[in-house]
Amino acid sequence: MPAKPIVILGVFVADTAYRAARQPRMGETILGTSFTLGPGGKGSNQAVAAGRLGADITFLTRLGVDPFADMARRTWAQAGVKNAVIDTPESYTGAAYIFVEEATGNNAIIVSPGAAMLISPADIEAHAGLIGSAGIFVTQLEQPIEAALRALEIARGAGVTTILNPAPAASLPERIYTLCDYVTPNETEAEELTGIKVASIDDARRAADSLLGKGVGAVIITLGERGALLHTASRSDHVPVVNAGPVVETTGAGDAFNGGLAAALAKGVEPLQAVRFACAVAGISVTRPGTAPSMPSLQEVEALLAG
Repeated sequence: MPAKPIVILGVFVADTAYRAARQPRMGETILGTSFTLGPGGKGSNQAVAAGRLGADITFLTRLGVDPFADMARRTWAQAGVKNAVIDTPESYTGAAYIFVEEATGNNAIIVSPGAAMLISPADIEAHAGLIGSAGIFVTQLEQPIEAALRALEIARGAGVTTILNPAPAASLPERIYTLCDYVTPNETEAEELTGIKVASIDDARRAADSLLGKGVGAVIITLGERGALLHTASRSDHVPVVNAGPVVETTGAGDAFNGGLAAALAKGVEPLQAVRFACAVAGISVTRPGTAPSMPSLQEVEALLAG
C-alpha cells in the first residue's frame, strides 16, 4: 500500500544560531564561539524531516518576498517537500535567534514569525481541498491558533488523521482537543496544557490522562533523554531514547520526532512502532549541528533501528 500524503501547516524562519559558554546578561556583550545561518521553523523542520524520510509531503505557509524566502524554497526542494506558499510582500519571512550552550548543546530561542503570523482562517479555507486530501495533517502553534483550529476542523471533517504539536507552549481553546488524533507535547508543553509538572514517567502519564480527558485520541509526550511516552485510553507505553551517538545540539529534535512520527503513520505503521521510529529520527538529529540539515534519511534511520 502506498504511503498516504502528509500536509503540514506551519512556519518557516531563518535560524540565526549562536554558540557560547553562556547567555549574556542584560546590557552585557560576550564573545561567542560560532555562528550559523540556516533554515528553521517548527513546521518547516517537520516537513523537511518527513521529506528526507521519503514521505509525500506538502508544506502550507506564508513567506515574505525576500532572500529568506528563497532559502525556504531551496531547503524544501532539496528535501523533496512540495509547498503551498502564500506570498506576502507586505511582511517579511520569519527569523529566529537561537542560543546554544557550548557545554551541553541545550538551547534558548526567540522566534519572530513575520508573514506566517498573517496566516488566517480564510487562507485555510482556500486550501481546504489540499488539507482534506491528506492522509495525515500536522500543525503546531507558531502561526495563529485560529488558523490551526480551522485546519484541524477541515482535516477532521475529511477523515484525515490529525497531529497537533502544541509548541511553543500556549493556552488552547478547549474545542481544539477533540479534533486531535494525536497531541505531541514535550514535558514543558504538557505542564502548560495540564498544570501537571512532568518530572517522571508517572507524571507524564498523569498529564497524558488529563489530555485524554479533554478529548484527545492519543497523547505522545516527548521526554528528551528519556525517550517518549505513548498514552491512550487502553495502553501506556514508555519508549526509551534511541541512542545514535554523543549529543551535539538538541535544537530541532522535537521537529525531527514529529516529522518522523507523521512519516511512519503515513506508511501505516502501528502507533507504538511509529513512536520508536520517531525516537530514532530524533536520536540521529541531535548528533548533528543545525536544524533542517540535521534531519536523517530513511536509510540512516532504518540502519540505526536494525543495529
